[in-house]
Amino acid sequence: MNPEFGQTQQIRKLGLGVVPHILLVDDDELVLGYLEASVRAAGFEVRTAPGGAEALASLRETFTPVVIADLNMPSMDGLELCRNIRKHPWPGYIYLLLLTSHDAEEDVLAGLNAGADDYLSKRTSSAQLLARLRTAQRLLTLEQSLKDALTQTRRLALTDPLTGAPNRLYFKKRLGRELGRLRRIGGELCLMSLDIDSFKQINDRYGHSSGDLVLQEFVRRLGRALPRDTDWYARIGGEEFAVVLDGTDMNGAALVAERVRRAIADTPMRTSDALLSVTVSIGVSGLSADADREDCTIESLLHIADRRLYASKEGGRNRVTSDGSMSSIEAPELIVQGTSR
Repeated sequence: MNPEFGQTQQIRKLGLGVVPHILLVDDDELVLGYLEASVRAAGFEVRTAPGGAEALASLRETFTPVVIADLNMPSMDGLELCRNIRKHPWPGYIYLLLLTSHDAEEDVLAGLNAGADDYLSKRTSSAQLLARLRTAQRLLTLEQSLKDALTQTRRLALTDPLTGAPNRLYFKKRLGRELGRLRRIGGELCLMSLDIDSFKQINDRYGHSSGDLVLQEFVRRLGRALPRDTDWYARIGGEEFAVVLDGTDMNGAALVAERVRRAIADTPMRTSDALLSVTVSIGVSGLSADADREDCTIESLLHIADRRLYASKEGGRNRVTSDGSMSSIEAPELIVQGTSR
C-alpha cells in the first residue's frame, strides 16, 4: 500500500457542491484505515465494509453513490462485487472504482468488463485518487442534474401553469390507474365535475388578469376544502375542474361537494379591481361497491357528472346535483363590491 494514502494533510477539500457518500471495501483493516482517513480528509462522508457481501448489505441499507473496492478479497472479490452491484436496480447510479496492486492490462480490462468505472493501482498517489473522486463527483452531479431536469419536465407536463393544479393529462392518467385498481380489488370512487359560475362575465367586465386571480384563489380554496390527503383535483378546462374521492360513496361525495360549494361561495374573492362573489356549480357521479367495473370508464364517469353539473346550472347555479337530487341555494349577485372597467 502506498504510504501517500495515509498522508491526509496533502488532500484538499473538494469544492464541487454536494459531496456524495463513499463506501470503502477492503478486507485489510490497515489499508481500510488509510483509505478512510484519506477520503474523509477530502471532505467526503465515508462508510466502510470488510468484504463484498457486507458491502452489498450496506448498500441495501443506505444507498451510497461511490464505491471504492479492493480487487482481491476472500469470498467475494472486487470483480464479483462489481457484477452484483450492476445487477441490482439501485435508486441512482453507483460509480465503481477498483483499487488493486495488479495493474496489468488484462487486470484493468477484467475490472472494466465486470462493471467498474475506473481502475486504480495502489502504487499511485493520493493526488490521483482525489482526481478520480473529482471525476466521479462530476458524473454523479451531471446525472442528478439530468434527473432533476427530467422530473421538472414531467411535472410541468402534468401541471396547469396558471394555478399550479394538476392538468387534464394528469387527471386522465391518475384516474385511469385508480379505476384499474378498483377493477382488480373492488371499492368505491366518486367524481365531482365543477364549473365556476358566470366566469365569462368576470373576464369580460374585469379583464383576464382578474379572472386569473379568481382561478388561483379557487384552486387554493378547493384544496383546503377536501377533507383527506387521498382526495385530489385537477383543472380539466378553462374554468372547469374535477375532484376524485377514492373510497367514498355518493352520500359522502354529496357532503364533500357541498363543503366545496360553501368554501367558494361564503367568502368573496378579492382581485385588483373588485371584491367578487364567486360561486360554483357541481355535478357528482360515482362507482359503487356493487357496480359493474368493466363498464365504468373515465368517459362514463365524466358524462354522468357533467350531466348533473348542467342540471345544477339550469337549476340556478351555485348548486350540487348528485344521484338525481339537487341542493337548493340562492345564487348571490356576481359583484359584491368593486368598480367596472
